[in-house]
Amino acid sequence: MGADHEKEDHDLQVALVRYQSWAATSGSRAVVVFEGRDSAGKDGAIRTITRHLAVRQTRVVALPKPSAHERSQWFFQRYVAHLPAAGELVIFNRSWYNRAGVEVVNGFSTAEQQARFLDEVPAFEAMLAADGINLVKVWLDISREEQASRLDSRRSDPLKALKVSALDAVAQAKWDDYTAARDTMLTRTSTPVAPWTCVRADHKKRARRAIIQHLLRELAPSEIGAKADAPDPDTLFTFEASAIGDGRLER
Repeated sequence: MGADHEKEDHDLQVALVRYQSWAATSGSRAVVVFEGRDSAGKDGAIRTITRHLAVRQTRVVALPKPSAHERSQWFFQRYVAHLPAAGELVIFNRSWYNRAGVEVVNGFSTAEQQARFLDEVPAFEAMLAADGINLVKVWLDISREEQASRLDSRRSDPLKALKVSALDAVAQAKWDDYTAARDTMLTRTSTPVAPWTCVRADHKKRARRAIIQHLLRELAPSEIGAKADAPDPDTLFTFEASAIGDGRLER
């Protein structure tokens, strides 16, 4: 099984390269949004996706907290500046959805701003889709126990020191608050035009494989994407309201 998975992973990497070659020729534009709890595996998944892709056609956007000037702008403005041109793939490592997650839990924005965001984001994403941008939104979900283990590893491993943030300290203490924010975000912002894809990410390699399969089937032309196996439905699924209470999403 290990050798089979190695070959499958290699074939998926080749397919990603073929997809990007096609995108460069066709002018296809794509945005992939990665969200999830702290330590859910966003960085590792993005590294796996971009490992063999062309730097000039691939951009990973991980914005710092907004400046005072940016806070005075239209909320989506600083994200719009990073949207792709023809042939480009842009991956947001956290995105405009900060407003529906970390800002809600930690009081970094007002209740009015948060409510306005939930009202506006479906229309914003519909505009992206109408302009021809292929948008994929991925939520990485992990268990409370797995998060605790990964956060402990961050604190004890000097090679992971750059991943440590002040918000790590409250990730476990505010677990229930983050859960409530996640549920609201997914329910209010998963639309037919821009649905959320949820990934059970306790098993990193399994999650990364499923994500790449999903991206190929969503973004690549059929002659490339159809050759990728469908993701394991126990690992990756399209969000639906029933997932909140039926065990597919961690409580």
